[in-house]
Amino acid sequence: MSHKKITIAIDGFSSTGKSTVAKQLAKHLGYVYIDSGAMYRAVTYFAMSNGLIDENNFNVEELISKLDNVSVSFKFNKDLGFAEVYLNGINVEKEIRTLEVSNYVSKVSAIPQVRQQLVRQQHKMGEEKGIVMDGRDIGTVVFPDAELKLFMTASAETRALRRYNELKAKGENVTYQDVLQNVQERDYLDSTREDSPLYKANDAIEIDNSNMSLDEQFKTILDLVNAVLKR
Repeated sequence: MSHKKITIAIDGFSSTGKSTVAKQLAKHLGYVYIDSGAMYRAVTYFAMSNGLIDENNFNVEELISKLDNVSVSFKFNKDLGFAEVYLNGINVEKEIRTLEVSNYVSKVSAIPQVRQQLVRQQHKMGEEKGIVMDGRDIGTVVFPDAELKLFMTASAETRALRRYNELKAKGENVTYQDVLQNVQERDYLDSTREDSPLYKANDAIEIDNSNMSLDEQFKTILDLVNAVLKR
């Protein structure tokens, strides 16, 4: 068995199931899973909790001035089988997954100072290798030297339906139309922002999972991982 450890970078549009497969891989390989999107959600939640962002206003300067007081960390939860997100030592896993946070997260992520702060924290987390990190700019900005880069995609309708079912299952009162609109808006903002926009790295392998089952997807990706580990 190879003891070589690699860094796996998974990028892609929102609701492409990046975190699902990243968690599966990390568990299977005994790697650390880092959900970079959750880090941006945590900062967004921080901004919302401090009255810095709402439908009409976004106080960017004040958010930037408070960034040194924002620490995002992950703690493994044995019962759940994955690491939960902590904002300044408080578990916010549930709070950051709402549609309200989803509606603001692309705006907050577009702020260069927010990205710099979180990329710094991500680099620290990645020093040891043996990690799977997913997000929008992992293969392009955070870990350009990652041994394996994946780019996940699926149609907006497929993704909206997945997200809608997920939110409904959690008891959120949402409409499919609202979720589809959110997915499309986030795609646009993520792909067109000036700082670290979402795009496929030259050496990334694209996976369109519109018509893949979770098992098929996992097998496909695990084969790619094993090929890299054998090199």
